[in-house]
Amino acid sequence: MVDIDVPIWAARLRVLRRGRLWSRRELGKRLADVADEASRAQLPTLETLTGMIRLWEAGETRPDEQQAELLCRAFDVDEAELFVGDAAGTTLWHYLTGIPLLSGRFTAEEEERAGRAIEAPHRADDGTVSYFKAILDAYTRPEIRPADVINALRPVFAGIEEFHRDASSPVRQAFLLLAAENAELISRMHHEAGDPDGALTWSDEAIRDAREAADTLLMAYTLAQRGGLADTAGDPGRLVDLAVAARERTHLPPQVDALSRHHEAQGHALAGDLDMCRRRLEESAQSLAEPGDDTHYRFDCSTEAHNTLCAGCLVDLGHAMGAIEILEQEPPKARSSYAAAYALARMAHAYADAHERERSVETAQQALVLARQTGALRAMRELARVHIPPQGARHRRRILL
Repeated sequence: MVDIDVPIWAARLRVLRRGRLWSRRELGKRLADVADEASRAQLPTLETLTGMIRLWEAGETRPDEQQAELLCRAFDVDEAELFVGDAAGTTLWHYLTGIPLLSGRFTAEEEERAGRAIEAPHRADDGTVSYFKAILDAYTRPEIRPADVINALRPVFAGIEEFHRDASSPVRQAFLLLAAENAELISRMHHEAGDPDGALTWSDEAIRDAREAADTLLMAYTLAQRGGLADTAGDPGRLVDLAVAARERTHLPPQVDALSRHHEAQGHALAGDLDMCRRRLEESAQSLAEPGDDTHYRFDCSTEAHNTLCAGCLVDLGHAMGAIEILEQEPPKARSSYAAAYALARMAHAYADAHERERSVETAQQALVLARQTGALRAMRELARVHIPPQGARHRRRILL
């Protein structure tokens, strides 16, 4: 077994925290939450507690009895599992690779087999593929902050890449397809996190892997998603070209066809072509209404997402009232997600362009709060484009974020 420079219990503490996507500060808050009133009164400040957690994970100090009990409550494990345990091998390979540990999701045998495959990729089999697919599914949820998804899935991608290079031929293709999907998801999360360069870099990786896999449907999907990364007026023709190229490669399932037409409509809107934009939006709605779509790709094809994109196109075309009509028919749901934050930002933009000052201010404030909570920097960039006319005037001023 490879030696590490921290005790196994300290490594396990870090692995458990990172698998739950908690920062040290977040873990400190949770320790206070699970403490009873008397114990909470004895806890140090959050800043001090965060520093203590750092020392614990480095193995420089060990939690006392009370702190250990709180840690077990926060992680919902017993003390033996956290501080003793017999899964040193599992802890070790998660610690060394950074691949997140999903507590309770896999059996001890499945964890051991995955660890052996990590150590020797030629041992990978269909079970290893299923293991990594489950991890990808677990972190594909809109309530997770985009930056947290990126941090969780980067090491997963690295592991998958090694498998599709070195695994035996029966499963190499499956890992290549999974690598493309993983890279595409990381790309979109960079987009939502306000990092356009990172988004394009990971999109390039997804397209390369899809091309190497010679999977025409996956290639079309990655091209269609690439078209959605540009939400400025820089190169609307490029958006249209990518969307059209996606549809030319193969017969697409309805949801992927709708995705392609969504992004083509966005390109036409940015280019100021109202007729083509409306035509593609109508076609995308028709595709979404078709039954029998069994695509497994991970993207939001809901009515709400469709309406947000339609309204955004109308905002870009200067038809604010039409955007408001759509958004008020299907207002963003009050859930904490980067998608809801962006929808609210688009609504604030529409209200501002329609000179609905009070509504714009109120909606922009809601969007800003939600964007900060969810790490939705794309929504914050949209808010930076919103200009609200002062009371009683038709001039505009920029929202100060």
